[in-house]
Amino acid sequence: MEVVGEIWGEVLGTQAPPTQAVRWVCALVALVVVALPGSWRRSRVVVTVAHEGAHAVVAVLCGRRLDGVRLHRDSSGLTLSRGRPRGPGMVATAFAGYPGPALLGLGAAALLADGRALAVLWLAVLLLAGLLLWVRNAYGLLAVGLSLALVAAVSWWAEPRWQSAAAHAGTWFLLLGAVRAAVELGRDRRRERGRTSDADVLARLTHVPAPVWVAVLVLLTLGAAALSARLLLA
Repeated sequence: MEVVGEIWGEVLGTQAPPTQAVRWVCALVALVVVALPGSWRRSRVVVTVAHEGAHAVVAVLCGRRLDGVRLHRDSSGLTLSRGRPRGPGMVATAFAGYPGPALLGLGAAALLADGRALAVLWLAVLLLAGLLLWVRNAYGLLAVGLSLALVAAVSWWAEPRWQSAAAHAGTWFLLLGAVRAAVELGRDRRRERGRTSDADVLARLTHVPAPVWVAVLVLLTLGAAALSARLLLA
């Protein structure tokens, strides 16, 4: 019990923040990874994990029955839940996906601004472990399992300065990746793809045009990134 208490104290405690230069490097590295097509194609699944996790959490909170989550090699995903086909719960569940990574990044930025990098990492471990229980396909298990193992390893074995840098870089990646994913949603719809996208589901549920929902999602992710930048780079 004493060891558990020490670990819990470290998780809830504060760590020395990285230098301003390190913070900028973390932001620039994340920006490069998100901006370059090749690296974005390989890393986008991380944003998809957060996207589908947000669908799953909101579905459960709205009283829907969660059947499972699937993640695919093309970085797409699917969250299946059962309940009323219409109504506020279904709207909230459909809406949650794209803001999910951005709001998760905003929450992480608030913790990092308070010097709680280890808390950010362990929160990620807990969320990934919870999502792993609901993944229903092999690639999804691999993607979430590897992400969980990597974050857990950094949380447990890395030096505090590397833990802080990893938490900052991961937070920036979620924030910037959320913006790019929302922008790509609008681009794919203009190319006559994505008619089963979250925006189209929301349009059918609310009778508000899908382009309006795309604009809302882009503005929301941009807003979360801007607020987080003030916290992370202050």
